[in-house]
Amino acid sequence: MTEWLHPGLVFILGAFLIPVLKGRWKKAYLLLLPLVALLDLSLMSEGTFWSFPLSDYVLTFGSVDKLSLVFAYVFVIASFCMTLYALHVKEDGQHVAAFLYVGSALGVVFAGDLFSLYLFWEIMAWASLFLIWYRKTKASSEAGFRYILVHLFGGVCLLAGIILHVQNTGTADFRVFDWGLGSGYLASYFILAGFLINAAVPPLHAWLADAYPEATVTGAVFLTAFTTKTAVYVLIRGFPHVELLIWLGAVMAVYGVVYAVLENDARRVLAYALISQGGYMVAGVGIGTELALNGSTAHALCCVLYTALLFMGAGVVLETTGRSKFTELSDLGGLYKFMPLTFWLYMIGAFSISGFPLFSGFVSKTMIVESAAASHLPLVWLMLEGAAIGTFVVAGLKVPYLTWFAETKTKKEQAEEAAEVVKEKEAPKNMLAAMGVTAFLCVFIGVYPQALYGLLPHAVEYVPYAAGHVVGMSQLLLFTFVGFWLLRRMLHGTPTISLDTDWFYRKAGKRFLWFCEKPLLDFADALDRVLKDLTNSFVWFSKNPTAATRIMLLSLAVVVERSFNPTANTQTQTQTQTQTRTRTRYEQDLEELRRLYGEPAHRVAIGTGVLLVLLFFSFYLLIYLTHGVLWV
Repeated sequence: MTEWLHPGLVFILGAFLIPVLKGRWKKAYLLLLPLVALLDLSLMSEGTFWSFPLSDYVLTFGSVDKLSLVFAYVFVIASFCMTLYALHVKEDGQHVAAFLYVGSALGVVFAGDLFSLYLFWEIMAWASLFLIWYRKTKASSEAGFRYILVHLFGGVCLLAGIILHVQNTGTADFRVFDWGLGSGYLASYFILAGFLINAAVPPLHAWLADAYPEATVTGAVFLTAFTTKTAVYVLIRGFPHVELLIWLGAVMAVYGVVYAVLENDARRVLAYALISQGGYMVAGVGIGTELALNGSTAHALCCVLYTALLFMGAGVVLETTGRSKFTELSDLGGLYKFMPLTFWLYMIGAFSISGFPLFSGFVSKTMIVESAAASHLPLVWLMLEGAAIGTFVVAGLKVPYLTWFAETKTKKEQAEEAAEVVKEKEAPKNMLAAMGVTAFLCVFIGVYPQALYGLLPHAVEYVPYAAGHVVGMSQLLLFTFVGFWLLRRMLHGTPTISLDTDWFYRKAGKRFLWFCEKPLLDFADALDRVLKDLTNSFVWFSKNPTAATRIMLLSLAVVVERSFNPTANTQTQTQTQTQTRTRTRYEQDLEELRRLYGEPAHRVAIGTGVLLVLLFFSFYLLIYLTHGVLWV
């Protein structure tokens, strides 16, 4: 057991050496770090390690079991593929942010207590933010700002839940949380809310579809793997068999597909498809049987690989053409003639996410669908099956057709525009190599699922390649393809703006900013003026309390006199213009006293001021001592 080396630290500490290295040494170093972490994982055994006392609690950075190991393995393997894909990136900041992101995700996976979990949870949010901002566009800047606001809100929910949980139970250990109805479960509600935000569960999911398409080409690939999958991990760890998650997951699976159908941007389509896949995992956690939990774990592992492969393919198109919208890509007359290898590698990811037999998605997704049927949840089963068909439509048919084959202009116009736009006829070698490795893993798991099943936390008796499973899924996908092929001429990119749930909190955010800038600021100014007036009045009174008291009494007398003598306030217009009203005795005395008060006046002795202070405190003490008698 390499107790002295946390796999997350390999990435976190290693990230800070990246700016020091140059050229080939840096590229070799970038590829070496994931391999070192993988070697570290292979030497680890189950148990509790890297524990440190903190006051009355213990921080445990290494809680190792089969569940944490399987997530750690896929994170490290995926990070190698993603780093290879990003090897041509020259900005050190992107590599540093990516490695901090991976390292913090591993920190979450091995966290044995809620405090260390929260620490890595927040590092993960901030590190991933820079993968969005490094694109350096206005859209990415704004999307990144919205992204971090949502995750800060999720972090606040998580922290509030942790504090309440520790107060209620006296322990910060990360274990299965109590669940039920009532105020006694408030801590669990807050913690679950923090987890669900990172899992992109509707209605708090729009940050994913908003931010991931605006990230850098390579940053988006990293983003697909860690935030949502660590959320699935903590849900499996903390909230298995919570019925609410069944329905949230089923709705999530369908919801993502519906919006993916409507989108015009390739990476936004894939972002919504990613949300849909998360729905399967969340539903599996809610079902809570061993088959369902194994299915959620396996599907998370497979999803990391095939969504990364899909975003790699879309990223190559964006890198090569500078375009991502179908309405723009179809003007090029189809990219297949320029990048056929990219297309076929992408299609392996599409077959995997769609659940084709012999691909990774089939051996994991069917476990969750089967668990829904075995748990007598026919509606959930139907929703998950429907989402599978929709996923094939959007990721396996819509995106490849509109990106690589659709034509909207004449051959001559297409050739001229393609000559201007397409920079290279294929992706850079490192990007193709990364796609090749990831595609191989998708096929390997699909052909040899025992390699995956042996890593799962519970014993696996499920047989994916039973005749019923294979025939049923093949029929669904085959008839879907036939229908698409017959209607393909009707399919074309359409400029759209999809209103998602983020519309509501964007509007609410604008109203909140208006409230802060207008009514709240006006109130603050008014309060500031009142406080200044009170301060000036106190200073004015403290100069000579005796004279100030007489002035206030005379002012009150003048007001009372005027209220009881209305004729004293009425004058003709001529009198107003030519002469002042005859002043009363009180007004004359008040004017004289004010004149004298404004000049150097006789000040009372300092002892009088002390006496006034003592009287004030005596009055306060009287109130304090009689409080129990008067208010009990």
